[in-house]
Amino acid sequence: MVGIDLAGRVALVTGGSRGLGRAAALALARAGADVAVNYVKDAKTARDTAARCEKFGVRSLAVKADVAVAADVKKLCSTVGCEFGRLDILVASAGIWKRAAIEKMTERQLAEMLDVNVKGVFFCCREAVPRMRKAGGGRIILVASTAGQRGEAFHSHYAASKGAVISLTKSLAPELAADHILVNCIAPGWFDTDMSRPSLGEPEARNQVLATIPLGRVGRPEEFAGAVLFLASELSTFITGEILNVNGGAVLVG
Repeated sequence: MVGIDLAGRVALVTGGSRGLGRAAALALARAGADVAVNYVKDAKTARDTAARCEKFGVRSLAVKADVAVAADVKKLCSTVGCEFGRLDILVASAGIWKRAAIEKMTERQLAEMLDVNVKGVFFCCREAVPRMRKAGGGRIILVASTAGQRGEAFHSHYAASKGAVISLTKSLAPELAADHILVNCIAPGWFDTDMSRPSLGEPEARNQVLATIPLGRVGRPEEFAGAVLFLASELSTFITGEILNVNGGAVLVG
């Protein structure tokens, strides 16, 4: 990206082995940041992402951790600190999206969604903040969804979890402003990723989705990554507590 130089910065991208997280990791590396790629299951893909990051001349490391487990997140951030010496940028993109009708939703399904999408983000922020304070500031970039803004039928637990991420952003921004830690959130719409492909792969469902997007297409992961770069860069030094919508015009909220 022209005008964005993150050389000397260290970024942690949760859920960085695939999808939007992978795109963010690669974009940050291309801009000069060292990148820790977090994953929970697919070590091979995570190592491949880290290797691709290193081709940009930066350091990168794949680190296994389940963000829903506080001890894992603590170890994850400690590893980043030991390997890179600091933490400047957190991109909390790890998350799950599963369908469940309200009358059939089990407590286990609800707990799983909240554990990953809410507690996981909270744990990462809690561990990142003292390291960013030590570095003199930082950027926390949380990932919500249009579902957190407008709701989503048959995904009420998912929508609720992303609404919580939006509220967390608005709470942490003023709390951490004095520490020069900017906290912002990206609310993506439909993107062509592994997570959405099963739905978008059905012609009728895809057409229904496209009908809701004024730009007439789903997003490309690198378009999400562009928003991450903006919020991580010197171009956004007077922005905090913002929800940046990247959805092709599908959900227009201020």
